[in-house]
This record gives sequence, C-alpha cells and structure tokens, in this order.
Amino acid sequence: MKIVSVELFVIQMPLRSPFLTHLSTVDTREGIIVKVTNKDGIAGYGEGVAFSSPWYTEETVSTSLHMLTDFLIPLLQKNPINHPENLHSLFNSIRRNHMAKAALETAVWDLFAKIHSQPLSKILGGTHTEIASGVVVATDSASKALKQIEQYLDEGYQRIKVKIHPNQDYFFLTEIRRNYPDIPIMADANSAYSLEDVDRLKALDDFNLLMIEQPLAQDDILEHSILQKELKTPICLDESIVSFDDARKAIEFGSCKVINIKVGRVGGLYEAKRIHDYCLEKEIPVWCGGMIEFGISRAHNIALASLPGFTIPGDISASSRFWEEDIISPEVVVENGFITVPNQPGIGFNVNEKRLNEILLTKKTFQF
Repeated sequence: MKIVSVELFVIQMPLRSPFLTHLSTVDTREGIIVKVTNKDGIAGYGEGVAFSSPWYTEETVSTSLHMLTDFLIPLLQKNPINHPENLHSLFNSIRRNHMAKAALETAVWDLFAKIHSQPLSKILGGTHTEIASGVVVATDSASKALKQIEQYLDEGYQRIKVKIHPNQDYFFLTEIRRNYPDIPIMADANSAYSLEDVDRLKALDDFNLLMIEQPLAQDDILEHSILQKELKTPICLDESIVSFDDARKAIEFGSCKVINIKVGRVGGLYEAKRIHDYCLEKEIPVWCGGMIEFGISRAHNIALASLPGFTIPGDISASSRFWEEDIISPEVVVENGFITVPNQPGIGFNVNEKRLNEILLTKKTFQF
C-alpha cells in the first residue's frame, strides 16, 4: 500500500439541536478526521468518534489524539502493511483505545478499496444495495419526543429509538404508544438500570418494543443474562460489546437476543465484520449503531451495514439529522426510508475540503 503520510484534522461543529441522554447533553461535536495517502496520491479517510468527555466510553478526543500521535501512527510508520486486516494484529500490543484504532484503521480500509477501484461495501462482502434507516429521539419531554417522531416519520425513517431512564420510561413510552401504537420502537437505556429494577423493566414488555438496549452496566454481560430470562422484550447489547470475544460470550450466556455493532466501539471494520459473521452464523440479528458522526464515519457505517446480517434499521440517518452542512459531498440522504449504498470506489463520498477547513481546530501531518 506504500503509505507516505497521515494527516489528523481536529474539527468541531454545533448540532442542529441538542442530543440528550441521562449521561450527557451534546450540543457541539468535536471529532478527528484521519487522512492516509499513498505514494500514488490516493487518499483514504477515517473518523475518530470519541466524544470530548468520557461519558460514553473512557476514550475522549484528547486521548485518541495521544494514542494516534504517540503510538498508533508510529507503529504504522515502522511496520508497512499490505492489507487493512494487518492492523488488527499490529495494534494488539496496545490495550483498548478502540476508537483511536478505528480512526486510523477505517482510513486504511478506504484507501485499500480505492487502490483496488472497488466500493468499500464490496470489499467487506456487502450484499445490500440500500439500507433501511432508523433515527434516535433524544429529548427530555414526551411532547418534544412526539414532535420529533412526527417529523422523522414524515421523513421516512423506518424505526424510532427512544432514550429512557428510570425517571423517563413508562409514562414516556405510554405517551408515545398512545399516539403511535404500531410503529417500530426500541428503547435505549445507556446503562441506567440495575437488577433491582427488574420489575420496572418487565413492565416495559407492555409496549411491544423491538428491543431494550443496554439496560444494565456498560461493562456487564453476566447480569444481562439473568435479566433476559425475566423479560419478553429482547435485550440488545451495545457498550458491553467491545470485541469479538465479548459478542461470543454474550451469545453463549444468553445475555442478549440482538447486538448493536459500532465500528469505533469495537476497534474498526475488521472486528466489526468478525462480530457480524459470528452473529449471522448464530442467527443473532445485528444493526449498526451511531455516534453522532460526521459524514466520513457515517459513510463507513453504510458500507458495514450493507453486510447480509444487518437486518434491523440502524442509527444511520441523513446528514441533515445533525448538521447544517456536513463534511462530505454528496451528503447522506434518506429516501423513502432507505439510504443507497454507494457504488463508487472506497466510501463513495468526497470530502468537502472547504467545509472541513471552516470547522478545523488543529491539524498535524506525519510523513512516512
């Protein structure tokens, strides 16, 4: 692949409206764009999806920059690779820091696909030509949620995910179901409950939810297996699944009936595909989670979600869901509830250099 440079762009952009969970409120998104260029001038792009503070995982934009600058990029400088899969073993000497690893790894996947003049979706083994799109409602009142749901349904989204916690669950979902008795709804708890809340969680079976996502601790697999036996509603694991081995154990223990795969959370596309392949073999449905991404990560998610095991609409929404203007061209659009999988080489989107520079905070270049 003969990489000659890696560039890091730290960017920041306000969201069109605040994104609320019981853990944090995000109204401005900071992120890292990684550009990897080879000797022929072909460039691949990746995105670091850690947040500015460690509310979702322990990683942040600052820690990702540290890992990329001081460890991951130097490793790549010293160890030329022939295939993006080589990065998985190369980075094994570094514990966790999955989002930093994924930022660089996804850029190399994009470069690899472009070198071979193939869409990234095809390189990964994707079969879908379009993917069903879902969207997240993250607000602090039922009235605001209902207004958002109405808007998103008008825009064609096929599945609604609602953020819940103990102070906002049964009544919240009752109001939504009263107005929308038949739409596909899932609830995302972001670890807001414990096993002491089992009766409260069992009560949510009343709402015919597609699933309840990560109700218990963010690093738990065992107690979710106990809870799943008590619930009719399928449990989906998110934060607990940071590796292939986590997915395997969760399935073997019966901790969940669905898995959310996020490229950044599991360390890149290689590990994400391994999890997908195992879940497909075990007949466990998967869907692609979102991280309030800019367009580059969104494009990688589209490529991943083209794989055959992704049968549930994911958190892959239009660029306009979060941004007045995204950093890719064309922007991601949802038409009749679907997003078309690009058939151009690589991620299939161009980087809007003008927009990137408008929201740029810092930039650093590494020569090979």
